[in-house]
Amino acid sequence: MATAPTANPTDVGSLDQIVAAIYGVISGPAGPRDWKRFNSLFAPDARLIAVRVPKEGGKPTLFLMTPKEYEERAGKHFLERGFFESEVSRKVDSFGHMTHIYTTYESRETKDGKPFARGINSMEFFNDGARWWCVQIYWDEERADNPIPEKYLKK
Repeated sequence: MATAPTANPTDVGSLDQIVAAIYGVISGPAGPRDWKRFNSLFAPDARLIAVRVPKEGGKPTLFLMTPKEYEERAGKHFLERGFFESEVSRKVDSFGHMTHIYTTYESRETKDGKPFARGINSMEFFNDGARWWCVQIYWDEERADNPIPEKYLKK
């Protein structure tokens, strides 16, 4: 297993902190992101998984990435374009050392701009007794045939 960079304790001390750190590190005006901070939030062998649906229709697929692969892919986009993702609502379930969060998001090109996308991040977290680790982020975007259910829009 790979070793994650050391995290700032204020990023991983609570669920609220780690979720805010995940959204915070990918959000900002065009330019570089703090990828060392991003990678410090994830457990070794963590995955980011996007649901991809062809615009012209067809069968949905999964696109799997490591945090490093996400950095390489999204980093190029973020250098050229602003991207601000914010949480709209959250549903949390926990058992033992694991927690699952459905966090509904809106994506914008500017901090106060009109959302160009909405969706749900399904996030899995592990607490080792000292800190929280993101194990997986799995997301799907809202589409005309895939509206976000009302229960995921309520605070």
